[in-house]
Amino acid sequence: MINGPKRRDALLAAAAGAAAVAGSYLATGWTPSFVVRPVDQAIVNLTPGPVVTFAIATFGDAGHLIHIGMAVAAVAGLFGAVAFAGLRVAARTERRATAAAAAGGGAWLLAAALTGVSIGALGAALPAAAVAGVGWLPPSADGPASPSPSDSAPDDASDRERIAADGSRLPAGVDAVRRRTLGVVAGALGFVVAAAGGRRLSAAGDDPLPDAPRSEGAAVRLQELDAAGLAFESDDLHDMVSPIGEFYNVDIAEFDPEVTAAEWSLTFTGETETDRTVTFDELVDRPVEHRAITLRCVGEDLNGRKLDNAVWTGTPIRPLIESVDPQGECDCAMLRGEDGYYVQFPVDVLAEGFLAWGMNGKELPSGHGHPVRVLIPGHWGETNVKWLSEIELLSVEDDGYWEERGWEGTGEVKTVAKLWDEGITELGDGRVELAGHAYAGTRGVERVEVSTDGGDSWTDAALSDALPDADVWRQWRHVFEPDGEHEVVVRATDGTGTLQSGEESGSVPSGASGWVRRTVG
Repeated sequence: MINGPKRRDALLAAAAGAAAVAGSYLATGWTPSFVVRPVDQAIVNLTPGPVVTFAIATFGDAGHLIHIGMAVAAVAGLFGAVAFAGLRVAARTERRATAAAAAGGGAWLLAAALTGVSIGALGAALPAAAVAGVGWLPPSADGPASPSPSDSAPDDASDRERIAADGSRLPAGVDAVRRRTLGVVAGALGFVVAAAGGRRLSAAGDDPLPDAPRSEGAAVRLQELDAAGLAFESDDLHDMVSPIGEFYNVDIAEFDPEVTAAEWSLTFTGETETDRTVTFDELVDRPVEHRAITLRCVGEDLNGRKLDNAVWTGTPIRPLIESVDPQGECDCAMLRGEDGYYVQFPVDVLAEGFLAWGMNGKELPSGHGHPVRVLIPGHWGETNVKWLSEIELLSVEDDGYWEERGWEGTGEVKTVAKLWDEGITELGDGRVELAGHAYAGTRGVERVEVSTDGGDSWTDAALSDALPDADVWRQWRHVFEPDGEHEVVVRATDGTGTLQSGEESGSVPSGASGWVRRTVG
């Protein structure tokens, strides 16, 4: 129930705060200029490591929704507080223009301070000013909800309608004030919904590589992978290459840095004979390779879906390292991205890496590190820094972002064979097809075994052709005739002859392990 000027102003302020956030999103989209971004980044940076690890282990992907939800609520609260202050100032002057100017001006200052963008700040300021200006009523607007039976007949000039100090007409009575306030709030909420639906995240990965020979080289590799794959009855199971739009994506924050190729450079610093800065044009002029590389997230569940494969276009990193440290005096390196993320690697491991600017024959999408990211063969996906901007060569090891938060950091991936829902297909003749992907990093996958009796007996599955790239998944397929309910278990053996560990563990601190088990039938 709306009762009293202060309560009414508090409700209007909350609506103005939500409208300001929606207006900023409508103006800027999901970019670093969105007012929520700096607060979300602060939450990410200030959250203690154990809390981050607990959220990942407990909530998985929903953990990101929690911190972005906190950021949106916090920012809406800040703009709401600014709007409330503007409404209370207007209550003293009894002028509607004061409410709009104070709420809008305060919102503009707050948005500009948060984002550093003055023009874009208008996206938050204008909706806040509109809600405050339209919804504001002076304290004198509140009248009796309904006349008392003993009241004399109202005077048309005094009770049916009143005039505010600024000349605007005011509704008479609490009921009319309530309807007006709720109408403004409903309008603000409608604006929020419209803004959310009117803005869509930009599509990524639609631009082809600018140089035709490079595009053709990537196309050849994509065809090679396609030819190496198996044929499945399921149309929903990924082929040998994951589509860009379906490739899993995990970052420390919700907002991708905006870095153009013209702005980008990679600087080598640290304990080297000389610093060196490489521009994007210089990088793409270096020898070009097209590598099939699979990425797996260290934080996923054993049978999770954060495992994907792509053909990446780029250049080897070893010659660049040798150009700044020809004597090989540095043992490790800290890699840093434009999003504030950092990872430490032994130099000999980093030297096997790859600087990628293309993905599946397209320019590297923003969500995957445009314009340049690093890819380290056989290591967990979290070690492959996106939006790479600096490589600091060191003689003493230091902890990276996730090591500081309780994870083991830059280790090699564990061997895994997956069996997702779409890999279980009932065939027309009554048999069941089981199919999936197996991955063991640079060790490669030598064998996948399937058990349909809970692990008592095992059968070799058919495998897709082995590829020259060791760091790539293989597909597997097995068909059997069910006779009721079966406990299906899958396991892989890597190229060294080592069987995938059957010991079950969660993802913290060094990746999930065990054998995938599914009930089929």
